[in-house]
Amino acid sequence: MPQVVFSTRPHPDPAGPGQESVWDYPRPPRLEPVTARLRVVLGGETIAETVRGYRVLETSHPPNYYFPPGDVVAGALRRADGASFCEWKGRAHYFTVRGGGREVPEGAWGYDRPNEAFAEIAGYVAFYAGRMDECFVDDERAAAQPGGFYGGWITANVVGPFKGGPGSRGW
Repeated sequence: MPQVVFSTRPHPDPAGPGQESVWDYPRPPRLEPVTARLRVVLGGETIAETVRGYRVLETSHPPNYYFPPGDVVAGALRRADGASFCEWKGRAHYFTVRGGGREVPEGAWGYDRPNEAFAEIAGYVAFYAGRMDECFVDDERAAAQPGGFYGGWITANVVGPFKGGPGSRGW
C-alpha cells in the first residue's frame, strides 16, 4: 500500500517595510483593482498594457493580474482548446498568445462567467509570467510563480514561500 505524505504549512518569510506576505492573503481569495502600470512583452513587443487591472490575492500565492480586453493588442489572443476549474472563480478558458513573431499555446487564461465575487473580471485576461518574455508591475520585472500551473507574478513587495513548487501541493 502506498504511503501518504501530508504537507504542512511552511513558516512564512518575514515581510519587510512595504512588503506583503502571501500568508496574510485571504482564503477565499479577494479581488481588488490595481492602478499600477501592468505590462506584458512577447517577442519583443508589448502586447498588453493597463493601469485598469485587477489582482487576485489568495493565501500562499503571489498575485494574479487581470487585464481588460481593450488593453490587449488586437490579434494577440486566440481562444485555445481546454479549460480548468477554480473553486473560487469558476471555469477558466485558455488563450494562445501571439506577439513579435512568437506564439505561446495556453499563455493566458480568462473567465467568461466567473462566480459572483469575481464578476468584475469577466472577459479579462491573465498572463502566465513564465511563458511571456517579460511581465512588469510598474517598472519592476515580475518573476513567475513556481511550478507552471499557477500564474502568479512575484515582485519585490511580495514574500512567500509560494505555492507551486515541489512539496507545496497540500498547502
